[in-house]
Amino acid sequence: MRFRFACGILPGEIIPATTSQVFMSQQRDFAASLRWWRQRKGHSQLELAGRADISQRHLSFLELGRAAPSRDMVIRLAAALDVPLRQQNALLVAAGFAPVWRQTDLAAPELAQIRYALDFMLAQQEPFPAVVVDRHWNLLLANSGAGQLVEFLVGPLVSGTAVNLADALVAPGVLRPYLTNWTEVAGYFVRSVEADAAADGTTATADLLKRLLAYDGVEAALAAPAGPASGPVLPMLFRKGDLSLQLFTTIATLGTPQDVTLQELRIESFFPMDEETAQIFRNWSKVNAAKAAQS
Repeated sequence: MRFRFACGILPGEIIPATTSQVFMSQQRDFAASLRWWRQRKGHSQLELAGRADISQRHLSFLELGRAAPSRDMVIRLAAALDVPLRQQNALLVAAGFAPVWRQTDLAAPELAQIRYALDFMLAQQEPFPAVVVDRHWNLLLANSGAGQLVEFLVGPLVSGTAVNLADALVAPGVLRPYLTNWTEVAGYFVRSVEADAAADGTTATADLLKRLLAYDGVEAALAAPAGPASGPVLPMLFRKGDLSLQLFTTIATLGTPQDVTLQELRIESFFPMDEETAQIFRNWSKVNAAKAAQS
């Protein structure tokens, strides 16, 4: 509830804002948010009006707060701007409407089939690593190959312990000591987080970026001149003791999500760059299978 002071009101006394005042405030909030998204996406009013199939005059009135959008208009403009579902909900709230896109916990019964699909993808990637993370690289699911890689490098994953892969990759003292091309990988990764921060405009992603940039060596990694590409993809080159691993990754997302949680999921799969790396993971898998058979 918003409040205002008025003449004739006793000191310290507050009265509720009128319906018209709340309505006007919502219009201003939506207008500013719409203008911010249009400018962030690099569209002129004419371009956005064409994409949303509305008149430029109407769009101008919406951005000035001189016209109130319908719920359908908010969704249409958000779709034309390719605004993520989480931020579409924020636009709806700014315009005075309830959110339309739900955010469901991944463990919820209604996402059982999605969870089955994710587990299937992780299993199919064995014996090589695969993980499922959220938009801020918090680890949600991992297969045995991923667990084996982490255990080899830094020790076993502890069930129930929160793991952020962005911190694990960039911060000193976790994966970094074993990643021989850390400067190249960290520079590429932090730039991808910069792109995420620019795309979603949320405080949480901006905070993640700020945290990563504060780690020792990151600014230098970003400033390092890019050398000639040594191959078609940037590998992750791990070395511990006499053992070397060469991996590259792919990232997949769910198609046509209508849930905030699902839109923000990323499935990252790791593949060997050479037969030696592939054989190491196969050997680890055989050892784990033998241990499981004995228990």
